[in-house]
Amino acid sequence: MTPADSVSASLHSPSIRLGLLAQPTRFLFFTGKGGVGKTSLSTAAAIALADAGRQVLLVSTDAASNLDEMLGVPLSNQPVAVPGVPGLHMLNIDPDTAAEAYRQRVLAQLEATATSDERATVREQLSGACTTEIAAFDEFAALLASEGSDIGHVFDHVVFDTAPTGHTLRLLSLPKAWTGFLAGNDRGASCLGPHSGLKMQEARFNAALAALSDPALTTVVLVTRPDPRPMQEAARTALELRALGLANQRLAINGVFHASRPGQDAVADAIEALGREAMDQMPDALAQLPRDEVPLRAFDTVGLPALRALLGGGSVTQAGTAVKVDVALQAEPLSALADALAAKGHGLIMVMGKGGVGKTTIAAALAVGLVQRGHSVHLTTTDPAAHVQSQLDGSLPGLKVGRIDPQVETQAYIDKIMATRGKALDDAGRALLLEDLQSPCTEEVAVFHAFSRVVNEARSAFVVLDTAPTGHSLLLMDATGAYHRQMTQQYEGRAGGAMAKHIITPLMRLQDADMTHVVIVTLPEVTPVSQAAALQDDLRRARIEPWAWVINKSVAATGTSDPLLQARLVGEQQQAARIANGLAQRTYVLPWLATPPVGVEALGQLATDPLSEGV
Repeated sequence: MTPADSVSASLHSPSIRLGLLAQPTRFLFFTGKGGVGKTSLSTAAAIALADAGRQVLLVSTDAASNLDEMLGVPLSNQPVAVPGVPGLHMLNIDPDTAAEAYRQRVLAQLEATATSDERATVREQLSGACTTEIAAFDEFAALLASEGSDIGHVFDHVVFDTAPTGHTLRLLSLPKAWTGFLAGNDRGASCLGPHSGLKMQEARFNAALAALSDPALTTVVLVTRPDPRPMQEAARTALELRALGLANQRLAINGVFHASRPGQDAVADAIEALGREAMDQMPDALAQLPRDEVPLRAFDTVGLPALRALLGGGSVTQAGTAVKVDVALQAEPLSALADALAAKGHGLIMVMGKGGVGKTTIAAALAVGLVQRGHSVHLTTTDPAAHVQSQLDGSLPGLKVGRIDPQVETQAYIDKIMATRGKALDDAGRALLLEDLQSPCTEEVAVFHAFSRVVNEARSAFVVLDTAPTGHSLLLMDATGAYHRQMTQQYEGRAGGAMAKHIITPLMRLQDADMTHVVIVTLPEVTPVSQAAALQDDLRRARIEPWAWVINKSVAATGTSDPLLQARLVGEQQQAARIANGLAQRTYVLPWLATPPVGVEALGQLATDPLSEGV
């Protein structure tokens, strides 16, 4: 048997459950709604490929990646070998590191005669959030273009663990957007500095677009749970990616549950029935795709044994399954949280957390609860997936529902700039300005300005903001911080710094504990809790103190006796202990519900009942 035959036989062995690994393409993208298990499945697939003898690079494009926790390897922007898995390396596309490397490449393109002032001007031009985005994309494009000896000649497969859907669609649309912008453009975008800094990457962008569009090279794995909401998002993603030219797609349904003792446990029967119904009624865009199903496991997918066992390639013993963990979690119902916030009278309530933890549900329930308590509320979202309206499924007097829509905000921003800055220009100047504003980075600026308006609105009313998943929200926080630094530096030099004392930036309002209340939502599982803790650390570094945590979908409150759910309950109790031991100042809990809380009436019950019934 040849080495190639040996590898093929290993990938077809019964222990490998994913059909996509039978004939894997060079590039594998795992994408989907936050919380569906993209990181677990992409990592398990990368390990399976490496175990079969392939050389594999596992790449995270998520600013909030937890690959380091899952594999026990520190994240790096250079390939790092994963101990215990010969042939597997991993890297994280870190936006800040990528931005600095990009700046250095642009500066290197300047003539040797450039003065220090000219170089300082260029560096200032390259200091914004737009440069960070294009730099991170540039690293991503280099992987697709197979540039460099490490990427081009060592790795047989590159597996991408992507950020949640909205951010990933943005990333995968950039090759087409930038190649289109550069076509026939002699100047480049002002937000990226000199034209050479962008134009020098044109060949790379073209190669990336070609690789993404080649079904022999690239497969997109749409990951979902057996649940209508993530399935609907996966279906929309499938259609949008197809429009971008990424037609080679597969479906992976993660966490498929079967009751251990049908008819003997109402909670288990309800969970299985909901999953079966969701799969029977999945959208046509998904039903026509090749499908893999991965069963719900009793263990958390952290560490090599668990990740190998996820696809049936090994066994794992759940530490502590034989020991009952009793934790008296000091947590109150969601109605108590609504009461506490209503007492504030006004302010910005930012609901944050990892994708898939239920931020939209919690945000909508709090908004409805505040209206029930006599307040006018603006409920809005920064999430590109934007599920707020479908969660409400109706209207309520006193509740205004909005959305920071990137396309709408970008057009409004362009119109404003053309009406102000372009007013005094001649036709040629206006044409050049409009061309400059067509660059993809304009969207980042426009979204930040819209966010700033929402923050300001909370000075006199309640604004409940359903944020995008953690990574995307942190990039928005970075933009807010960059604007704060720019404004303070600008005004410190005026009138001896006196004007700086009167500047109030959006970041300062976020730091004001009387105005802004950050509610972090998590699931009682190791990865969501770890990412919630990491998010809290990031917020604290920005001097934003989280106000409360909400533990969503608690199985402990349902009284289930199903063996598999009981085994998972041990992990839930362990995470409850972590939270109880100082992670949260205030903790609220919402049990797992057999009927998803969709609609104004159901959401209102969450915010008024002392304790919602689990089943």
